[in-house]
Amino acid sequence: MKQMETVQLSYPLDSDKTYPPAVLAIGYFDGVHRGHQSVIRRARELAARLGVASAVMTFHPHPREVLGKSKLSGYITPLPDKLRQFARLGVDRTYVMKFDRLFADRTKEQFVEEVLIPLQVKGVVVGFNFCFGRGASGRAEDLKTLGEGRFCVEVIHPVLEGEIPVSSTRLREALAAGDVVTAEKILGRPHLVEGEVVTGDRRGRTIGFPTANLALTQPYAIPKRGVYLVSVALGDRWIPGVMNIGLRPTFQSPEPKLTLEVHLLRFEGDLYGKTLRVRFHRFLREERRFGSADDLVRQIREDVRRAEAIWPEIESGVRE
Repeated sequence: MKQMETVQLSYPLDSDKTYPPAVLAIGYFDGVHRGHQSVIRRARELAARLGVASAVMTFHPHPREVLGKSKLSGYITPLPDKLRQFARLGVDRTYVMKFDRLFADRTKEQFVEEVLIPLQVKGVVVGFNFCFGRGASGRAEDLKTLGEGRFCVEVIHPVLEGEIPVSSTRLREALAAGDVVTAEKILGRPHLVEGEVVTGDRRGRTIGFPTANLALTQPYAIPKRGVYLVSVALGDRWIPGVMNIGLRPTFQSPEPKLTLEVHLLRFEGDLYGKTLRVRFHRFLREERRFGSADDLVRQIREDVRRAEAIWPEIESGVRE
């Protein structure tokens, strides 16, 4: 994987800095799904044709957080994960623009004159639903008009999945429904979260199914509560496991809280303090309360049996 340069920007740009000419893919790109990937790949192709660097401009934090339009249920790809995906796509550099109210209040004309022109943008590639400027008033056609004679603009048509355009909204809906298969089709890879293994109540060990309790390292979008077939990165291998996301209703707590705990198959060892990356492959069942610990154990055995049966068809396609 090539080394990608990451540049933090804020408005107004530092007038003392100079930037290399580039073709810029612009978007928030939450998920870096297949639609986003097509935008970024086209930016790379155009950059190669023009003989300049390929670059991405993303924004942080999410505009919705700053503008208070709606509450986010976590990030599909928090910034570190997003940058990792950009690098895998072969981008030369990424501009991370600080999204604050000062920047949000810039007109579409100011965005072009005070951001894109100083960055020496020679080409811009955006998605079909791209908007920019104060109140999201600017569209791709406005970019073409404002950049005429200075940079070219290309608009990428939607990528379809089942005759419906892939989108971050559709991806969030799939995760909220526990439909991690559709989420994978939209992303082009399994949905992933990362967390540190922390000490839990060790109840899983007492019933014969030790689990690693995860404290997420970033504010990830978490799939709906339930039990999943997952894989966990250990060294250069992906180990299958069964993850429970939920409140553990069988063991009543006066202050129930959402937990993510994974039981690894074919593994013995101490994971405390390690950071695990977990990919979601199949939804196995809803979370539910059992009448006794014995009933729960019987169900976990069935969950493990199903996971073992499904894993071979997934294992061949698991890649870093």
